[in-house]
Amino acid sequence: MLHGSAGVQTALKNAAVCVMLLPRFLLAAVMLWLLDFLCIRRKVLTKMRESDLSSPDDPPLCVSDSNKMFTLESLRAVWYGHKLDFFKTAHLGGAAPNTEVVPLDSASRRGAQRILDYARGRRPLILNFGSCS
Repeated sequence: MLHGSAGVQTALKNAAVCVMLLPRFLLAAVMLWLLDFLCIRRKVLTKMRESDLSSPDDPPLCVSDSNKMFTLESLRAVWYGHKLDFFKTAHLGGAAPNTEVVPLDSASRRGAQRILDYARGRRPLILNFGSCS
């Protein structure tokens, strides 16, 4: 019986997250549609400009149909990005996550360690992220 209630709780949690993310997603979708609309408007203006007698000194206006912003792939990417942002562990003004680190010296390879394992009292903890390239 517990397994069934855990599934219901997960489904309710996912539904709540979708309801919370939907306004942000719809706003982003409208912005992508407006960007495409502006590009379509620009294309119409270009055709109108070609029909008129324009000066040969005017620079050409380059518009492409392949650069659409409001596509299924872009909407999926926006939704995925909003989900990642919602579920991230670090938030502005909140406590920093105590993530796992991998010690590079062989003497301290005792298993999984965390960043705060290296903190000592009230001393500031300084992290150095070197490059291996």
